[in-house]
Amino acid sequence: MDIMFRTIVSTATRTAAAAKTHHKGLPASETPKTVQPPTKSPPRNHLFVRVDPYGFERPQDFDYESHEEMMSEYLAVLRRRSVKWSKLLHGNVKVEKNIKVKRYVRKGVPKEHRAQIWMAASGAQEQLEKHPGYYHSLLKNKHNAKLEETIRLDMHRTFPDNVLFRSSSESCLQTALYNVLLAYGHHNNDVGYCQGMNFIAGYLIIITKDEEKSFWLMDALLGRILPDYYTAAMMGLKTDQEVLGELLKVKVPAVWHLMQQHNVMWSLVVSRWFICLFIDVLPVETVLRIWDCLFYEGSKILFRVALTLIRHHQALLLQAQNLPDVCERFKQITHGEFVEDCHTFMQKIFLEPGSLSMASVRKLRQTCRDRIVAEEAALRP
Repeated sequence: MDIMFRTIVSTATRTAAAAKTHHKGLPASETPKTVQPPTKSPPRNHLFVRVDPYGFERPQDFDYESHEEMMSEYLAVLRRRSVKWSKLLHGNVKVEKNIKVKRYVRKGVPKEHRAQIWMAASGAQEQLEKHPGYYHSLLKNKHNAKLEETIRLDMHRTFPDNVLFRSSSESCLQTALYNVLLAYGHHNNDVGYCQGMNFIAGYLIIITKDEEKSFWLMDALLGRILPDYYTAAMMGLKTDQEVLGELLKVKVPAVWHLMQQHNVMWSLVVSRWFICLFIDVLPVETVLRIWDCLFYEGSKILFRVALTLIRHHQALLLQAQNLPDVCERFKQITHGEFVEDCHTFMQKIFLEPGSLSMASVRKLRQTCRDRIVAEEAALRP
């Protein structure tokens, strides 16, 4: 499979045209915009080509010079990290939970070790070993026709700017994506399938290059790390949006007051951050670094990322004059050099928000959930 990945990406780099900033999956209500001819081409001797290492096409206005400068430093960091990770793992499948490993994860997991670390840290590897053959049995069982149809509708909307997911490409990953989503829909009847899950499964498949591992990582994310995010009521998602508001009230009060002043609901500006786990919001490498910590430390990492984005850009946000202006500025803060430099960004998320314990997050979640339940009950006839 790894050879196939390299072949597809290599072929695509010679022919693909760049799409748009980051990689944007299209909601059902949108249609693709006309892509103009590229205005900027990479130098002939450039280290970075039109398709990134994960199969995503680079945008037309991609700054190859700045990216090469940043990546040359980052790749040197990764080479050093790779040596340390290899010594730490010693070929072991299991990953301990301790201060040293936590520090290693925060400093970045090299690409070649990422699937193993995610599987071990999340408990997905343990579940796979406890239930051999379970994933394949789900695919062999009789399928729910409505579930199949719903998943199929989203296939062409999943990463249209990624060469690995195009139906015209050799060994297209859409089949693997469909299988993982279908199996998970039958595995977790309370969730089934909803939009957003396709992007998460897609990222997992890109990294693991393995359907069964991707399935068990989905189970870890949706079942244990982020419970109730994707159920019909989406109570987990609603709760965490309110938790972010409570954290901002203390840590970035000026922005919290701005939101109150313009009567902006948190769901308007951050729901996509949480439901897609920053896919389609932040650059690919930055998202993967966030996920390294998400699988190892748990969901509080999402709050650290959100708090850092908001706190770092509060001067820009505070210039907003009305509700649409607030929403537009929240989009702006997810672009630019600050988020492109994933290594520096990850250092910032553990510094700028200050202390944030899982115990405090759990307490806030309970308070916010109780409030939401009471408010929704009051609205019922």
